[in-house]
Amino acid sequence: GEMSFDGSMRIEGKIEGKIVSKGKVAFGQGAQVVAEVAVRVAKIEGTFKGNISASTRIEQASTAHVMGDVRSTKLVIAEGATFVGNCHVTPDALKQASEFVTPVAATPIKK
Repeated sequence: GEMSFDGSMRIEGKIEGKIVSKGKVAFGQGAQVVAEVAVRVAKIEGTFKGNISASTRIEQASTAHVMGDVRSTKLVIAEGATFVGNCHVTPDALKQASEFVTPVAATPIKK
């Protein structure tokens, strides 16, 4: 389903869908999330699959397992965390195109 809120929320269980907030969302160690997320701040301690866009910061704790793409102005990944995906982290990350770039294989330059 879809979830939208202005304040902060902590999720400890299973959730699938879309999450939108002007505030902070925290996914606890027990969280199993499959979602598209657009928030101000995201903190991940559990398992997350999907894409995250955070206007201020994304934090991945040492217990986090993240599979997906992240876009934010700041990204913190603690030692021990697992992250498989693409990241776009710049001061203007959210002002650029909202679609993530699909990587392609490099072509060697022939001399």
